[in-house]
Amino acid sequence: MTDLVVTARGDLRHGAGISFGTFGELLQGALPGPDQDFLVTLPIVRWSTARLTLLPDADELRVEPAHKHKSLRIARSVLACHGVAPGGRLLVTSQLPEGKGMASSSADLVATIRATGKAIGRRITPRTAEAFLRTIEPTDGLMYRDVVAFYHRRVELYRCLAAPPPLTIVGVDEGGQVDTVSFNATRTPITTGERREYARLLDLLAVALACGDLATVGRVATRSAELNQARCPKRYLDRLRELCRQVGGLGVVVAHSGTVLGILISNDDPDHAGKLADATTACHELAGNVSVDYTADPVSVLRRARISVG
Repeated sequence: MTDLVVTARGDLRHGAGISFGTFGELLQGALPGPDQDFLVTLPIVRWSTARLTLLPDADELRVEPAHKHKSLRIARSVLACHGVAPGGRLLVTSQLPEGKGMASSSADLVATIRATGKAIGRRITPRTAEAFLRTIEPTDGLMYRDVVAFYHRRVELYRCLAAPPPLTIVGVDEGGQVDTVSFNATRTPITTGERREYARLLDLLAVALACGDLATVGRVATRSAELNQARCPKRYLDRLRELCRQVGGLGVVVAHSGTVLGILISNDDPDHAGKLADATTACHELAGNVSVDYTADPVSVLRRARISVG
């Protein structure tokens, strides 16, 4: 990861950017009032990386792999905004599977914006990134370092909550893919009563994150998963809740418009190793697959890798 630096040789310019993904959302719903759909991010140590090389003699910008056309669009937009001709090569790689609810598309786009900014020597703020992203699709709040409540349909920050809490997520994948854009366009409306509950849950979560009350974080995430069953049901949710209770986890978390769900375990739990082992075994027996992800402070991780998040 230490090769992610900006270099320039004559008119040849390079830039690289990175963005963490998420394991679903701690909470997702809508607040009272129009156009108040929101989500709360859960950053994990898996990421997308973009590397942009601007070539002075190239008359076209190409992306690899070719299906990353959204990244190509946003790179061209950033370059056009700053009066730079779009010629060269954009390479996007990711540790995040597509269509699972781990913000793979958002991470690709944020990483691309950062890489493009570095290649042309411009610092792009999170607010400016929002403006570029707004022209592409609904987006998670990955341009912010903290756990944030984010209006994903409007692509606009609602509020910063706290640094990512120290959590391990033992996850399973139910299979298939969910197209987030299509899901957002066809989702069952959220009722007035549900909106009031989501507002209460967000207030609870904000206080819990601020004071390190991970038990409440787990309860809020579980309740959000339960409410989401009416819109993107998870067939393993009831069983996973029972497994969480058996292993002594904090609660369950889901990708509200994806296919993954997981058990939350505190990294500070004195029996962390035992609970992790038990949850890993149980999840594999349940679904035939298992993943283990960790939250982390993106700033410290990126600083160790000598990468700026912009």
